Amino acid sequence: MTDSISALSSPLAADLEISTGIDAIVARVRAAQASITGARAADPARKESFAQAMKRTADVRGRGPIMPYLGTGMGNGPLVELLDGSVKWDMLNGIGVHMFGHGDPRMVAAALRAGLSDLCMQGNLTSNQDSVAFGEFLVAEAKRSSRMSHCFVSNSGCMVNEAALKVCMQKTNAAPRIIAFQDCFMGRSITMSQIGDAAAYRQGIPLSTLVDYMPFYDPQLGARGIEMALWHLKQYIHRYPGQHACFVMEVVQGEGGFNTAPREFFVALMETCKAAGIPVWDDEVQSFGRTESMFAFERLGLGEYIDVVTIGKMSQACACLFHAEMNPKPGLLSGTFTASTSAFQVGLEALRTMRDGGYYGTDGRNAKLHAAFREHASKLVAKRPEWFTPVKDSFGRASTQYVGGTGGMCRFTPFGGDKDRIMKFLQNLFEDGVMAFYCGHGPFHVRMLPPVGVMQPEQWGPVFEIVERSLARTA
Repeated sequence: MTDSISALSSPLAADLEISTGIDAIVARVRAAQASITGARAADPARKESFAQAMKRTADVRGRGPIMPYLGTGMGNGPLVELLDGSVKWDMLNGIGVHMFGHGDPRMVAAALRAGLSDLCMQGNLTSNQDSVAFGEFLVAEAKRSSRMSHCFVSNSGCMVNEAALKVCMQKTNAAPRIIAFQDCFMGRSITMSQIGDAAAYRQGIPLSTLVDYMPFYDPQLGARGIEMALWHLKQYIHRYPGQHACFVMEVVQGEGGFNTAPREFFVALMETCKAAGIPVWDDEVQSFGRTESMFAFERLGLGEYIDVVTIGKMSQACACLFHAEMNPKPGLLSGTFTASTSAFQVGLEALRTMRDGGYYGTDGRNAKLHAAFREHASKLVAKRPEWFTPVKDSFGRASTQYVGGTGGMCRFTPFGGDKDRIMKFLQNLFEDGVMAFYCGHGPFHVRMLPPVGVMQPEQWGPVFEIVERSLARTA
């Protein structure tokens, strides 16, 4: 088959005995998964051993994890089994990393094939052909609607964001300033923590990076909001002429609240940047693959304006793509590790499945899954309005838009967006059998990143049955 994973694997993958063995292992995994069909309470007999395991985790990390998650290594699509014997609906998936959930047979087989390779980790000096194929795939998909022509691969979203900033700074002769949207999140390196708009993530870090924050799209203002954002941008350009290395944009904000904006909002800003010689960097580390197109910029028709784009999470390995005019000088981008062979193999399997499996488009699987989420969430809002009080933004304006997001990025807002009550709800929700998290910086929202590769629209039913019970407990 053209473009097949097996053509990129170790020559041993073509060995009939080995391929038969891989098929047998996958079949055993599928058989073991058969008992995982829904949420399940913890086993009381495992309470003490689980507590000891969590203590070991806290001791070695210096503090306990945000949620008491330690898996057995067994799951079934959107469901995962924990060491305490419980089974949860995983609507978080490592903040969107595991697009195909837990134990998907295609991903298990890809990982097994990767285990035949001579390399566990690949790097910029020692690579096999699957690392090249990974970059080629991303460039080919991006080229369909943009000028992207080159790809630098690394093993985290934060590192490819660092690469993107370096490319932009070199192109602008070391311009020291960055323009970013308020409520953005870029990663947790020293530089990315300073660009991200969360003071808690940069406590104790010297502020050496100069960042000018822009308001994101305000749906209550509509066209007037676009005018205001454009005014802010022109003020920065006028105040610091020639000093901006880039404008970094999340076309769908992740940590900031799964905020979206219409095409005309971005076009106005991007055209102004182009006129001023400011590169446009599109950060899609969280949104990549989860909207109605593989690249979110494609859905909005923004490809002609973008100079650099970063992707990650669901792709397993992460990447910084740029067009030929942004291609940096030798020595700027490198790294001991690009990613593991398993990440390349599983990532390619996931990317090709998403591309060819009917996930994209206005009638694709991503859109249908999101529509089902909105249907269930909206019914709950109508059924229990006492849990959904008007949400006030930073200006004190009230909104009754309780359901939002796009594609596989889903959010709803109970309790007026109050952080303390939402955190209590998330704790109850975890205990009751659903894993979720929060997003936004005030108001706060309940964030869900379902495994869109495997989750079916009808599976929102049992998830929202638990959501309703947990909201009732919290209220």
